[in-house]
Order: sequence, then structure tokens, then C-alpha cells
Amino acid sequence: MVDTGLVRTIIGIIGNVISLCLFLSPIPTFYRIVKQKAVSDFKPDPYVVTLLNCALWLFYGMPFVHPDSILVITINGIGFVTELAYIFVFLIFSPGSQRLKVFIALVVEVVFFVIVVFVTMYVFSTTKERSLVVGIICIVFNILMYVSPLTVMGIVIKTKSVKYMPFYLSLANFFNGVIWLVYSLLKLDINILIPNGLGTISGALQLILYAAFYKTTRWEDDVDVRPRSEVQVSNV
Repeated sequence: MVDTGLVRTIIGIIGNVISLCLFLSPIPTFYRIVKQKAVSDFKPDPYVVTLLNCALWLFYGMPFVHPDSILVITINGIGFVTELAYIFVFLIFSPGSQRLKVFIALVVEVVFFVIVVFVTMYVFSTTKERSLVVGIICIVFNILMYVSPLTVMGIVIKTKSVKYMPFYLSLANFFNGVIWLVYSLLKLDINILIPNGLGTISGALQLILYAAFYKTTRWEDDVDVRPRSEVQVSNV
């Protein structure tokens, strides 16, 4: 008989590896920022949002909120530190006005997170109730994080070009969604299932668009129509 717990652990470890690759994918961008000593027109928004997303999932995985979620804790702990490092680089090399905006956004996130933790721990007494409340909040934030990929997909359809939708990043997003979807099904966790079900669909649509518009892509065209930010979506 197959040990479901062991299979789930193996799937979770694979999910950790794929998610880690997604978290590390913006490194070339930040290498460029450090080298130029300027953020240019790159935006900090995805990293600020992902930081809060990781913090919420990290809290969700705690034993007093949702027991038996160590692999959710590990990857989001790593993701939290990684996003914090990216934001630190932005703060160093951003002009004063943008630095202030990032700082204000971080303060708002800290206040929001503290409120979530306080309400969860002092209003709800069981892990079932806490998992439900924090899980719903995590799902909402994951859905909001899909706005960026949808923007890029819209550009692909408009320009009939996949030049600025990296294939390997889309593929990694798809497999990341699939892995964590399977993980959530092995020991039913609806809060992980919903965002990763959506993530799987989003990743599949990106791959379909890539196949549909690959032949019409003008690779020699240097006109940059990208939103200047990295698209990284790690659902758990």
C-alpha cells in the first residue's frame, strides 16, 4: 500500500524546489540594478506584494494555525527572506520619492499582518477556525497576484508576440501550480487547492498562448512593451 503521507512529503519537497526557482528568478534583474546603481523603470510592486503573501502563508503553516504544514513554512520562510532582500536593494538604489513609497507600503503591510495575527490568535480558538480565516485571506492575495501575469498575457494577445513572456518562467509557474495542487489533494487542504488550481489554469493558458503566437513573434523587434517588473507567482 502506498504511504500517502510519504508521497505528499515528496511532492511538497519537489514543490519547494520549483517555488525556490521562481523566487530566485529575478536575480538577473537585481544584478543589473546593483551593477547600474539605479532601479531604472523596474517596479518594486511585485516584490512588496509577494513579501506579504509569503508572510501570510508562513503564518498559515504554523502548528497553531494549520498543523502538519512544515513544507509550507520552509518555502515561504525562504521566500520571505528572498523578497526582503530584493526590497532592500530597491530601497538602496531608488530615488527618494520612490523609496518613501516602498517604505510606506511596508509599514502598511506590517500593520495589516499584525492585525491578522492578533485577530486570528485572540478571536478564534481552534486550528480549524484559524485555518479557515487565514486561508481565505491567503487565497484573496494569491488571486490578486495573478493580475501581473494576466497583464502580460493581454500584451501577448494584442501584439501576437511571446517575446516578453519567458517560456521557462511560464512552464515553471505551470508545474508549480500542478505540484502544489497535487499536494493539497493528497490531504485535502482547500486553502492550498483553490489558488493552485487557479495557478495551474493560468500557467496552462500562458503555455497555450506561447504555442499559439510563437510563429508570429518578431524576435528581431526591439520595441519593449513589457511592464517593467518580473512576473513571479509562487502560490504557496
